[in-house]
Amino acid sequence: MNWEQVFATRMTRMKASEIRELLKLLEQPDIISFAGGIPDPKLFPAKAFEEAFSTILSGDKAQAALQYSVSEGYLPLRSWIAGQMAALGMPCNEDNILITSGSQQALDYLGKLLLSPGDTALVGWPTYLGALGAFNAYEPRYDQLSPDTNRTPQSYADAAAKADSEVKFAYTSADFANPTGRTLDRTARGKLLDLAETLDIPVIEDAAYQSLRYDGEAVPPILALEIGQTGDINAARTLYCGSFSKTLSPGLRVGWVCGAAPVIRRLVLMKQAADLHSSTINQMAIAEVASRMFESHVANLRDVYKSRRDYMLDALKRHMPDGVEWTRPEGGMFVWLTLPEQLDAADLLAKSLETQRVAFVPGRAFFADGSGGNTLRLSFSCADQAQIEEGITRLGRLLRE
Repeated sequence: MNWEQVFATRMTRMKASEIRELLKLLEQPDIISFAGGIPDPKLFPAKAFEEAFSTILSGDKAQAALQYSVSEGYLPLRSWIAGQMAALGMPCNEDNILITSGSQQALDYLGKLLLSPGDTALVGWPTYLGALGAFNAYEPRYDQLSPDTNRTPQSYADAAAKADSEVKFAYTSADFANPTGRTLDRTARGKLLDLAETLDIPVIEDAAYQSLRYDGEAVPPILALEIGQTGDINAARTLYCGSFSKTLSPGLRVGWVCGAAPVIRRLVLMKQAADLHSSTINQMAIAEVASRMFESHVANLRDVYKSRRDYMLDALKRHMPDGVEWTRPEGGMFVWLTLPEQLDAADLLAKSLETQRVAFVPGRAFFADGSGGNTLRLSFSCADQAQIEEGITRLGRLLRE
């Protein structure tokens, strides 16, 4: 059978993740990898999860843990998240929170909820590759979101209208963005809210790295700034996507969406149609571990990752040739390099793997228009100081050559 002729048109927009493919290189012991934007597995609170699962399965909660559950998510976990959100300036209750299978599922649901084919999504240039993958299935067009410039709301509306489209949402990762590591300052966040209000569109705030700040002054989340203006989360247009993947465990696949209750109710319907609910026992384990040690565990992560970030920035300063620029993130897991325009990072990766055995992610995949060929992403989260020193030395040598 010719399967290609029966696939939906959306399949033409769906491509393999370059990062997922590069992660296969981790199985090769001689590769120094700065590719995967993943937490260091040595830092997982494995003992705490072992105790949590044992407690859950050996006590009164065992039957509930192994049973179907409500689509909204495990209530004690939603209550804990609501407390964390309030502490960050976003007071809400359990009705404002939906548990998802990682924040990636939240992005997929929001794309499904908001996008019809041909609609315009405003995203950064570059932006998170997983967001493009999630939105692409719903066949949007993209326009470059630039809240730190003087571009007017009318220019976005006019560009969409010219393409027989309309703007449906703005997506951003405001803190230590993947892939650049950049953070939107308070002024840019305010301008983004003004843009969204003028265009009457939602803001999707991807906060996967929000807890991993190493220095600098914390900036309130976009949703917190908006609640400060409206006084009520149910009057807010910002939808906050959080995750435990970068703090406690990516393998348990637990994330959440927080926003106005009418939106959450619609997302619950999608959850019921897609997978009924996220794993009950995983939610219970996350709730158990988070309530016991979230702050202390994340404090340790900050110490370790800050040290690795600092070492990578120092190594780049010592080993990169003239003409190479890079970001200096205040948190997160990534440093973004911009090479001289004549260099292509995809070609550089092929040569690097062949001659230097160093992996990174070429930047073009993070641009909705396929530009950015002379950029690349380095992750410092899983490399120790010796690997960083050797890997950056090799990469600098290759660039000089």
